[in-house]
Amino acid sequence: MKSIDYFNKKDINFKDTSGPWMQEPDKSQFVDEKTGMPCLIVRNRLGALCGYVGVSSDHPYFEIHYDDVGWLDVHGGLTFSEHCRPGDEDSAICHLVDDGEDDNIWWLGFDCAHCGDLCPAMTYRGAYTYSDDIYRDYEYVKAQIRILAEQLSQVKGAENV
Repeated sequence: MKSIDYFNKKDINFKDTSGPWMQEPDKSQFVDEKTGMPCLIVRNRLGALCGYVGVSSDHPYFEIHYDDVGWLDVHGGLTFSEHCRPGDEDSAICHLVDDGEDDNIWWLGFDCAHCGDLCPAMTYRGAYTYSDDIYRDYEYVKAQIRILAEQLSQVKGAENV
């Protein structure tokens, strides 16, 4: 899978165009170097970044709902589990594969739009954003993805799930 970054900002009404989110990709696809698992970062409509790790059909959590996955520890907990969602390539929760690569992936993911997380589309006066909210930037989300990929890799190697 090729590493690809997309910069679009088309579906998000950013009230504050001075934040770090303006220089970050709105979607990235890449392979986790340590585990070899496919990964995505996708910005949602609130401007918050979401992280995803794909598991193949031989993984114990393939086609398992995120509520039934168990002990995985990632920012805010898992909030997503599905096959690729159709849509515009620059914003869909899906990936482009190289010739011969398996595209039958089950995405497990998390979002950074929880209480205490700053969402760029809500940074205007009167929004439900507090001064101590923290923007979870691209590097933070990528680090959380690495943690999730490592945990998923350990599950695949375990005899008992």
